[in-house]
Amino acid sequence: MKKTRKYFGTDGVRGRVGEAPITPDFVMRLGYAAGKVLAGGQDLPPGEHASVLIGKDTRISGYMLESALQAGLSAAGVDIYLAGPMPTPAVAYLTRALRLQAGIVISASHNPFEDNGIKFFSADGNKLPDAVEHAIEARLDRPLEIMPSAQLGKARRLNDAAGRYIEFCKSTFPTNLDLRGLRLVVDCAHGATYHIATHVFHELGAEVVAIGVQPDGMNINRECGATHPQALAKAVKAHRAHLGVAFDGDGDRLTMADQDGRLYDGDQLLFVIAQFRKKHKLSKGGVVGTLMTNLAMEQALAALGIPFARAPVGDRYVLEKLVEKGWQLGGENSGHIICLDKHTTGDGIVSALQVLHALKAEGQCLDQLCGGVRLYPQVLVNVKTRKGFDFAADAKVGAALEATRLRLGDKGRVLLRASGTEPVIRVMVEGEGHGFITELAESLAHTIRSQTHA
Repeated sequence: MKKTRKYFGTDGVRGRVGEAPITPDFVMRLGYAAGKVLAGGQDLPPGEHASVLIGKDTRISGYMLESALQAGLSAAGVDIYLAGPMPTPAVAYLTRALRLQAGIVISASHNPFEDNGIKFFSADGNKLPDAVEHAIEARLDRPLEIMPSAQLGKARRLNDAAGRYIEFCKSTFPTNLDLRGLRLVVDCAHGATYHIATHVFHELGAEVVAIGVQPDGMNINRECGATHPQALAKAVKAHRAHLGVAFDGDGDRLTMADQDGRLYDGDQLLFVIAQFRKKHKLSKGGVVGTLMTNLAMEQALAALGIPFARAPVGDRYVLEKLVEKGWQLGGENSGHIICLDKHTTGDGIVSALQVLHALKAEGQCLDQLCGGVRLYPQVLVNVKTRKGFDFAADAKVGAALEATRLRLGDKGRVLLRASGTEPVIRVMVEGEGHGFITELAESLAHTIRSQTHA
């Protein structure tokens, strides 16, 4: 049985800025506790400090939280490299490339700018194991014991972070191919990829039309990016582009659009990569999805003879399942795609390049390569609940869930799950007929809403 974490969710510590735990005093203590745990047991030469990289997205609160983290880490005797605004997967890569003890990202990913969070990567570029997060939480409950002045950590700016990561991304695309002749709309969601993604695609030969590249600290994810892809679809048609790619605020999600403005989610894009790699024997094993993965995706992979397994929702659980099975490809329909032969974590830019590799090599358009998978309609309703509401123990919710399953029969799926980052219950209904499943999803959501406010 897993121990319950007090502060860490499925993707680090996250919340509304100014409300516990996303306050300067807590983040300073978190930095100190993380510094003590991550530096502990390191076999370093005498006089050398453990070193940690800090990156952030473009939220205005990032300045405050970066300073708080820096203070806590320094007090613990840890040296700090400051990368400034950088995508989450860039921090994972740079931590590994620079042989640092850990990487820290200040971001709330796809959430609005009022939220923020702290997530960690280990020295090998992976998310922290549960045991390390438990150790950090345990250390938070103890008082700060600031190191003597001569042993405090120092901070320095990593000035070439963007250039290093751009070159890494380009290295995941075949050297015998380029993107010449391709007009590409790139939507960076006014987030951490704003000074990265356009350079990657341009340097590989594409004509780039950039949108969502003017962050002001408060417009991250606002009606743009992977979570609001209508802006991408509109821009692709307006600029008569061949394709569009959109990332979320921290650069680990991907949505794409074809020349007609049709949108393609993580399931479809993962299918394109898996199908291409199967055909050309470029990948081993099967594909990991989640409980949210569309049933049509599973059926299409089976038709190709590609094994498929489901993990709980969250890219960390997809990664755990991939490692367990020794496979390389996995992802979520939200656009997190993991290609373990290219990176240790989900990376929107790298994933886009894998799709583009398939398109260029096959000489086909996105719609053609997705022809093997036609998604079942899927309706997702987010229901805000009171903190601590246990829907699984509520009798009325249980009865409504069972009634929904009976109405779907064997022609659909229903899933209820609590968000790992906010007080929300996610209701997903999948099946034949959009109107029918919308009715079922709204009815179930209404029951949950009435019970949480009862």
